This record gives sequence, C-alpha cells and structure tokens, in this order.
Amino acid sequence: MAADFAGLDSDERNSDERELDGRDSEGPVLLSVGRIGRAHGLRGDVVVHLSSEREERLAVGATFETDRGPFIVVSRSRLTSGWKVHFEGVPDRTAAEGLRGLELRAEPIEVEGVIWVHDLIGSVVVESDGLRRGEVVAVEENPAHDLLVVADAGRQHLVPMVFVTAIEPKLITIDPPDGLFELV
Repeated sequence: MAADFAGLDSDERNSDERELDGRDSEGPVLLSVGRIGRAHGLRGDVVVHLSSEREERLAVGATFETDRGPFIVVSRSRLTSGWKVHFEGVPDRTAAEGLRGLELRAEPIEVEGVIWVHDLIGSVVVESDGLRRGEVVAVEENPAHDLLVVADAGRQHLVPMVFVTAIEPKLITIDPPDGLFELV
C-alpha cells in the first residue's frame, strides 16, 4: 500500500537548473532557485524567473548566492511572466544586461510537513523486507507520478513515488511490484 505524499513539493526540483549545488563543508546546502533574465527599464532592474512558485524567495532583503557573489533584493514586483527585481549594486541598464542568465542560489525553505526533492537525494532505498535497492540520485517529473532515480551497482532504476510507503531522514521504504528492478 502506498503512502500519501501530497506534501512532496518540487520547489527547486532536480534538473540542471534546479540541481543541488552540493554540500560545502563550511556552508549550507544551496539550491538553484531561479535565473536572471533580460534587463527591464533603465534603472538596473532585471526580470527574474523562479524555478518554483515560492514568492517569498524574492522578499526585500533576500540574498542569493551567484557566481559573481551575493545579490540582495532591494525591490520586486510581479510581471506577467516572472518578476521585476532590483538588486543592490546594480545601478543601470548596462549593469543589468551583464547579469542575464546568471543562476540564483539560496538555502532550502523549511516548511513543516512538506518533503522537498533535495531531502530525497542521497537517501537509501529499501524494500519493506529490508532489501537494499540503491540510493536516490535524482527525482524526475512524470505526468502520472514523480519518479525516484535509484542508482545501484552502475545501473539506474525509475521508481514511481506511488510505491513509496515511508520516508525517514535519508531512508525511503518502497513496496514495488515484482519485476520492477529487472526492467532494463
């Protein structure tokens, strides 16, 4: 019987733009949460495209890590597609144009009762009888159910979330149908 995981949220889902940046031994885990798009106007504003619906990411004073150092949100407003954002230290359109394509990274948002994709990455996957099936290396979107990408012994298996019966810190228990791990 599958558990109900309606709380699984895909904020910063695993893809090249949402991948975990890794754990720095000195710092927190940072997630890719968006990208800077085109310049907007003459005063240094840019269009930001978030990879989730988490508007609080752009609160005034929020800080993003980038390959060019930290960026702090000074102001923001909703656009039809994305957000118009002004970052501290971006005085004009010329400076804003130079930021296009820059990835924005931030710490995960903690929400009680919600399981984030980054919490699943690195978890050991076992069947209900204790048989170890591998480790979660990614979570893929799928129209029916999100899929855990489970790697073991050089092979990867796709396990639909519907077969997950329990999630504990760094341990996922599944009840898959016979033959799931024999599929190539």
